[in-house]
Parts: sequence; C-alpha cells; structure tokens
Amino acid sequence: MARGIRERAGRLRWTWPRRIAAGAVLVLVVPVLAAGIALRIGFTGDPGEGTRTRGRDAIWLGHAWVDGRKDDADLAAFAARIRSTGIKDLYVHAGPLEHDGTLPARRYPRAGWLTDAVHRTLPGVRVQAWLGDVLATEGPEGLRLERSASRGAVVASARQVLDAGFDGVHFDLEPLHSGDGDYLSLLDDLGALTGARGARLSVAAHQIDPLPAAHRVNGALTGREKWWSQEFFGQVARRVDQIAVMSYDTWMPLEGLYGGYVARQTELALGVTPKSTDLLMGLPFFHEDDLGHHDSAETVAAAVRGARLGLGRTDRGRERFGVALYVDFAARESDWAAYRAGWN
Repeated sequence: MARGIRERAGRLRWTWPRRIAAGAVLVLVVPVLAAGIALRIGFTGDPGEGTRTRGRDAIWLGHAWVDGRKDDADLAAFAARIRSTGIKDLYVHAGPLEHDGTLPARRYPRAGWLTDAVHRTLPGVRVQAWLGDVLATEGPEGLRLERSASRGAVVASARQVLDAGFDGVHFDLEPLHSGDGDYLSLLDDLGALTGARGARLSVAAHQIDPLPAAHRVNGALTGREKWWSQEFFGQVARRVDQIAVMSYDTWMPLEGLYGGYVARQTELALGVTPKSTDLLMGLPFFHEDDLGHHDSAETVAAAVRGARLGLGRTDRGRERFGVALYVDFAARESDWAAYRAGWN
C-alpha cells in the first residue's frame, strides 16, 4: 500500500505542472479564439443604403508635393484621379518636425505653388500641412511633449505653415500613449490657433482598445502601447476638427478578421466622436508583409466594407464620416479601384 501511495504521489507531482500549463494555454488561447470568431462574425451582413461617401474623405500625400519633385502635370493627373471621388482634404507631408518642435521652412519650398494650384484646379479641396515626429515615449530620442517649450514650438510651427498658405494642420505624433495629458494640452493650444485663423486641425489617431484595457496589458508585456482607450480617443476627438484612425498595421492574418476588426474600430470610434468632428477610417493604400501588416489580409476592399458595416450598425445617418487613404506614393491601381467600387 505504501508503494502505491508513493506512485500516486509521483504521478500527481507530474500531473499538476501539466494541468497548470494547460490552464495557462486555455487562459491565453480561448479569449483569442473567441475574439477571432467575433471579428469574423462582425464582417458578415449587408452594410445597406446610406453607408457610402459623404464627400469628406482625405488622403495622405508624400513630401514630393512640396519639395520640388512634383509639377503642374503631376497635379493635373492627380486632380483627374480624385475629381469624381469624395476626397475633400489633402494631408501633405511638410515635416518632419525637429525634436524640439521647430520646423525649418526649407522643408516645404513649394508649398505656395501647391496650395494655389490645388485651390485653382480643385475648388473646395483643402490642403493641410502634415507634421509629425517620433515621441520620446518608448526611447531616449524624440519630441518631448512634457516640455512646455516643445509644445510652444509645435504651436509656432503650426502658425508657420498656416502663414505659408495651408488650410490646416494635420498631426501624426507617434508612439502616443493613451491618457497623455500633455498631448491634450497641446491640442487645446493648437485649437485656439486654428480656430482664430479659420483653419482646420486634424490628427492621425491610434486604434482603440479592442478588449478592455488592452493597451495596459500590451504595455506591461512589451513596454509599448499600440492602442488608446476609448475614453482617451473621445477626449482627443472633442478637441479637433478631424480625427483619422490609422486602421491598418493591425496584426490581423486574414482578410475576414481584418474587415471585422475595422468594423469594430468604426463602432468604437463612432461611440465617442462628437457629431461636430469628422471621423475618418484609414485605408491601407500601401503594400508590406511583416508581423504587423499582412498584405493579403489588410486590403482596401476589406477596410471599406468594415467601415461601412460599422457605420451602418452604429450611426448610419452620421454626416461627418469618411475614409482616409494612406498613402499616395505607395498606392496601386487596384487600391484606387477598390476605393471607388466600395465607397464612392
């Protein structure tokens, strides 16, 4: 009997680690599987009527438009391409900012030509200066928003590009952690400037937590934050005229999952974006294959359908809604065709 007890005890010593390991696997795998199923289901159904362009779309344009590489012929071809679409705003790269928040004017020598030519060729289309920089949130180098002098310099840079003829300023500062009060303070100061000038203030926004507190968990595990909380997204959206969700680089491996993810992001964003703010969902007009972006999954067609599904389920009548195309210099004809067929 004693021998049998010892054998059973030995089996138990080996069994419990296995049970703990199996339990850990279940804790990790089951929520992921459940989330995947939910996303795939979220990509089903008919978006229905009233879920197409409102004429409030945007496109990110590369630096070649303001540094002298583009000319009148290029603009004529571009105008012909977008004239029958819903594109209203052009985010033209005029930066990057220096790490102290300043912006050398030599970085956009052809800004005057571009704004005048667009206003003449495409009446009603706005040209915004796209400014960005790396933030020193996950490394030692970059722009430090906690410094009041840096925030003041960013506001001065915004004033500088408005003086150069741009119709607004579009900011893309990354990686920007959820809850950053210094960023909100910067937006307040920028809003005071653009409001007084009758100009537009827009931002590129991180994705929203797909699961409660996902940004905190990811931050604890990796030291990086991919998502914003829905609450913080709303705080940002209330301070700007336009907010464009960077709804790509999602890690989704399949097109159906990606489309469902965009639908869910659209629903979450609509839930906290005031009706006075333009909400734009980003479309992947670029082609890469890595862990964060699977080209076969993150298609324009899936993103457009996902945005339409989210809009139809959440706020079908929302007027201030659109899509934003990233980015002109990496786009293929198939991307433009999918945008036109799915959204316009």
